[in-house]
Amino acid sequence: MTGLFRRLVKPGPAMLTVIIVLAWTAAYVSQLSFLDMVELNTVDLRFRFRGERPVGPEVVLAVIDEQSLKEEGKWIWPREKIARMIKNLADAGAAVVALDIGFLEPDPNNTIKPVEEAERLVKEAGALTPNLSESFGRLKEAGDNDRILADTIKASKTKVVLGYFFHMDRKELGRLDQGEIDSQVENVRSGRFQKIRETKEGRRFTGLRTAIMPAANIKMIAETTDYSGYFNMVPDKDGTVRWMPMVIKCENHFHAPLALMAVRAFRNEELSLEIEDFGVSHVRSGSHEIPVNETGHLLINYRGGAKTFPHISVSSIIENRVPRENLKGKIVLVGATAVGIFDLRVTPFSEIYPGLEIHANVVDNILHEDYLWRPNWATIFDLAAIAFLSAIIGFFVPRSRIAFGAMVSAGIFAFYLIMCQFLFSSQGLLLNILYPGAAMITTYVAMTAYKYISEEKQKRFLKNAFSTYLAPSVVSEIIKNPDKLALGGEEREITAFFSDLQGFTSISERLSAHELVALLNEFLTEMSDVILGEMGTVDKYEGDAIIAFFGAPNDLPDHAAKACVACVKMQKRLAELRKKLAAEGRPALHMRIGMNTGKAVVGNMGSAMRMDYTMMGDTVNTAARLEGVNKIYGTYVMISGSTFSEASHVIAARELDLVMVIGKGEPITVYEVQGLPGEVLPAQTEANHHYARGLAAYRALKWDEAIAHFSDALAALPTDGPSMEMFRRCQNYKVSPPPSKWNRAYSMKSK
Repeated sequence: MTGLFRRLVKPGPAMLTVIIVLAWTAAYVSQLSFLDMVELNTVDLRFRFRGERPVGPEVVLAVIDEQSLKEEGKWIWPREKIARMIKNLADAGAAVVALDIGFLEPDPNNTIKPVEEAERLVKEAGALTPNLSESFGRLKEAGDNDRILADTIKASKTKVVLGYFFHMDRKELGRLDQGEIDSQVENVRSGRFQKIRETKEGRRFTGLRTAIMPAANIKMIAETTDYSGYFNMVPDKDGTVRWMPMVIKCENHFHAPLALMAVRAFRNEELSLEIEDFGVSHVRSGSHEIPVNETGHLLINYRGGAKTFPHISVSSIIENRVPRENLKGKIVLVGATAVGIFDLRVTPFSEIYPGLEIHANVVDNILHEDYLWRPNWATIFDLAAIAFLSAIIGFFVPRSRIAFGAMVSAGIFAFYLIMCQFLFSSQGLLLNILYPGAAMITTYVAMTAYKYISEEKQKRFLKNAFSTYLAPSVVSEIIKNPDKLALGGEEREITAFFSDLQGFTSISERLSAHELVALLNEFLTEMSDVILGEMGTVDKYEGDAIIAFFGAPNDLPDHAAKACVACVKMQKRLAELRKKLAAEGRPALHMRIGMNTGKAVVGNMGSAMRMDYTMMGDTVNTAARLEGVNKIYGTYVMISGSTFSEASHVIAARELDLVMVIGKGEPITVYEVQGLPGEVLPAQTEANHHYARGLAAYRALKWDEAIAHFSDALAALPTDGPSMEMFRRCQNYKVSPPPSKWNRAYSMKSK
């Protein structure tokens, strides 16, 4: 236990992982609003990946669409038409009619006033007879559309749910009269919860949506039914409607939305509400629990995009053209969808979505109890995922090669995403993606940075330890020519050699200092022997890196060929060494090599007290860059075009690409050395053939053709690193093409 504690508090990967886990746990508990919005956007993506879901048979939408406007005239219609629609729906056996329409003012199409004025004039003229008075009465009755609608609703066997809305902002109302507020509140009394339990602490809860006053239906219509519900919707900050407020408080009364009231009428149930100190604890329709958050909001489980529910044109209902079986026993939601008169909403499925269909989704969710849900254990699961998944990545990445660490991290991340999507699609279960995902990414980045810094630190240590050693060839040349001890150098053509061990940090962390030195000595001895055997000069060792050159101090006309042969032999010798190391239970070593041929300054450089026989110049810098370019292509021996032209007769190599390395103004053609002539395996030969064709198509900007050739190369040799890189690059360029003046060279972003 003490040892574990020491590892956790000791600066290193374990402590770094603990800090990251604690930071993201604190962010999760704090419920930062901008991060919660990002999480909601992941829910939107989950909806889209899930796709549409079948809806229940209970809900039908009666829509005021373009066809209705064409047949019945432009909106606003006389309410007599709405009355006819309700009567025809009732005659067809509809169970409930819920109106996403408000009748907030007297019908502007009423003809009562002209009739009353005519009656007054006739009466003043003394010409009003009983028969004429009766006729005026019939005309007034026929012209009172509000009365016609009210009488139709009152007489209807089908339950009618009236719609209204709440004013939520005092600024939009100006000066208020309490009498008017009381009157409006009274007109929506049919929209209240029937059973309310509010604890003493619950009365102090301020998180409920609270309205200033309702915009109610006119009294004549409002008092005709026992059911009414508000159609307010509250989008999130990004404008997307994800939640339905299932309760709004106004003047100490609690009101239910149109969708919930439609369900109440359909099931003939009472609505109950419970509020405790933390907020809303229960919303029920009869015995059916509706899962809401503490502010009384339901996260809508959208069934799909627009027109997921059956649509029937209102004009077809008014003109009685709809078969009874399409309406019998249904909940009919009535609202507008015609362009110009309906409210467009943004939902997870669409940026253009009728508000009427949002109510339909809520009704369907409640009827089938098909909700998005987060059980009590979900929070514990989220926090455990943050800690456990970060710990796995924090353990593997520092101890693994970069590629393997990245693969493990990506695999864990992908597994978690797939699991969350599966549970969402199959169970409606909501697990948090953002916080565990962010914790995993942060841990991977931190561990990779730590690994890089540690590797550089270790290399500096080894460089200092080995810098006092001189190459034997330099000693031999000094014995022949003592004048070379003087400071200075000469320009001559050489082949510069740079090598580095892959994943050296993870190796060094697994070994004791003694074991590491022993391993490194054995490796450097084996490799140096090959270099010296091909007449090369070992310039220096920088940790696990070997810096050497061919062509100095001894004249060597075929220095490029010697250098390439040395590379092939070194890789063969290293393969034999790996077998020996494996048998001894020691880690495997893999080496990357970069070489370039050209002019460089070679000689003794330093100070009078300390000098070193070394090389300098652009040729040297380019060779160093090429060693690092191997990482991009997954290769182990990379040479420049100048080296290839001097050594092509003694090696088997393939052209890889044009590369723009850091510090060079012109691109360099690079080649991969694969062995000596006749040593390349058939699978590699076939891959080389497809790769060459793919490279030609790539340079001709024929992305699909190039992708096909690189795919064929990978089919021949699935482990071919250059084909993997070019396949990925072509896919990226197909989506985001390079600039028009692109020189066909890949630009390195780092050394």
